[in-house]
Amino acid sequence: MDEKALRHTGAHLLAAAIKNIYPNAKLGTSHDNGAEFAYDFDFPTPIGVGDFTKIEAEMKQILKQKPKMECVEKSRLEARKALEKAGEVYKLELLAEIPRNEKITFYKLDNFSDLCAGPHEEPSKIKALKLTKITGAYWRANEKNKMLTRIYGVAYEKQSELDEFTQRQEDIKRRDHNKIGREMGMFTTVDCIGQGLPLIMPTGAKIFQILQRFVEDEQDRRGYKLTITPRMAKREMYEISGHWSHYKDNMYIFGNELLEDNIMAMRPMTCPFQFFIYKNGIKSYRELPVKYYETAHLFRKEKSGEMHGLIRVAEFTLSDSHIICRPDQVHVVFDEVLDMIQFFMRALGIENDVSYRLSKGDVTKTDKYIDNPTAWKESEATLRKVLQNRKMKFTESDDDAAFYGPKIDIQFRNVHGKEDTIITAQLDFASADRFDMTYIDENGNAVRPFVVHHSTIGSYERTLAMLIEKYVGAMPVWLSPVQAAIFGITEAHNEYTHAVYERLQSAGIRVARDIRNEKVGFKIREYTLQRVPYMLVAGDKEIEAKLVSVRTREGKDLGQMTVEQFIDLVKTTVKDFK
Repeated sequence: MDEKALRHTGAHLLAAAIKNIYPNAKLGTSHDNGAEFAYDFDFPTPIGVGDFTKIEAEMKQILKQKPKMECVEKSRLEARKALEKAGEVYKLELLAEIPRNEKITFYKLDNFSDLCAGPHEEPSKIKALKLTKITGAYWRANEKNKMLTRIYGVAYEKQSELDEFTQRQEDIKRRDHNKIGREMGMFTTVDCIGQGLPLIMPTGAKIFQILQRFVEDEQDRRGYKLTITPRMAKREMYEISGHWSHYKDNMYIFGNELLEDNIMAMRPMTCPFQFFIYKNGIKSYRELPVKYYETAHLFRKEKSGEMHGLIRVAEFTLSDSHIICRPDQVHVVFDEVLDMIQFFMRALGIENDVSYRLSKGDVTKTDKYIDNPTAWKESEATLRKVLQNRKMKFTESDDDAAFYGPKIDIQFRNVHGKEDTIITAQLDFASADRFDMTYIDENGNAVRPFVVHHSTIGSYERTLAMLIEKYVGAMPVWLSPVQAAIFGITEAHNEYTHAVYERLQSAGIRVARDIRNEKVGFKIREYTLQRVPYMLVAGDKEIEAKLVSVRTREGKDLGQMTVEQFIDLVKTTVKDFK
């Protein structure tokens, strides 16, 4: 059985039920959303989740009639007349875009007929269904168009499959970074600030800081040089880089368009800026590779329907790095980059949760990619060889490269089942020419280098989202914003807990001290919900013996220990993880 075709039939079943209940609703188009189907509608009056019960009942009632899915071919004129009579303005728009040499088909289900190319499974195969959610969606994903109502649902051959889906949805709710991150005070959003512009709150900002220091210290250790570059530049620079012709629609542009010199754009990357740093002085072949890095704030336009929590945002923070190297160094440099990326993934505990993809260009699309078929072939072969030599399993994907060269994308699947790129390493064979970058070789000649673009843990926002979902908010001890909380049983114990607090702070442990007049059980529950790894409690017995009682966020009682023993425990746990 074709599961996608079954979902598509489920979408038609939904549309048929909607037209029965709301005959004045206009049909948009159907969508496949992985495990779910979806259909867009233009309702005369709004509907909500509360209407799902009657819609599901109508869908089941249609199935009881045991209808067949019938394909009917029509001429373009017949199709247009039928849609005009029904007042289906959105379907008329879709009809106009069907190429003249393609046949036009409608699929009939019960009394419902829909412009559709198929394929479908027979409705009788649907034994379990459920509507899952409702959202707004701009027609054709264009914010200039009308906002329609998108209804999602699932359709299965067996009730057990629906039960499994329901269980997965519960797991999504439990792990969804959008829910957990807000509950734990890691980030929030505000309508008047804008979509895709999250506010990173102190808890989330501390994780950012820990990650950033970790990444920057490691890159320093591996010979990278820190740069700080502007967040905007003139149009001229982006014309040199090629972004103006290949990427302009994804950039935030401002200035007076009547005065070309006055047009500026927020940077979607740091590479051109770092290239000009490289060009500031003549480089010898002995100096290569030259490695630059920067924790950069970047800006990229995203469609409103695609922005989601911290995974896809309009402004993001990237560990952005560029290596300028000789042609004979490319293989070794790329191997070292992958080695460093895997080091960071092991530290984050995600090395077994990712997949690797060699993203290639399409030499026939010269409007999208640099027109150099030989360079594309050789560069893709180089990256393939590096992956093979490291014995890394990977897939290959056509038409997914950067416009200036192929890349290795490291993919992570979020709780909703969508695969996101978290880290990228790219081989660039074009920028040296564009920016007139050279080095002096052993014969005294000025020659072109290659460029390797890469991130280390990718976007900090997306990485935080990924970690929240993986660990359900309970970050590893080394990454926890607060590693321990210390409190006494009564106010009489505050002086002792203050001394413990100061000792832990001096040892470099991130600690919170709670002197509120609340019961110990209340405080334990609160810090457990905040996923603080350790809770230290002190009463008369602990003070007398100069100890603390230690409890974990998982509820395990580690018993009493000295403050120094606890410090050793935390430091050993951090060292073993990283």
